[in-house]
Amino acid sequence: MKEQVLQAMREAGKPLSAGEVAKVLDADRKAVDKAFAELKKEGAIVSPVRCKWEPAQ
Repeated sequence: MKEQVLQAMREAGKPLSAGEVAKVLDADRKAVDKAFAELKKEGAIVSPVRCKWEPAQ
């Protein structure tokens, strides 16, 4: 799920919220939230604006 979330973010080309990622992937919001939490802990995603995330450079 983490790789799918990162891929969706890269393809969007702009910061996305967890809800937007869930809609793009047609996935369960709870699964996306869990992936977001893991990615944040790993430092794989960053938040340029409040409640929006993008892959770290």
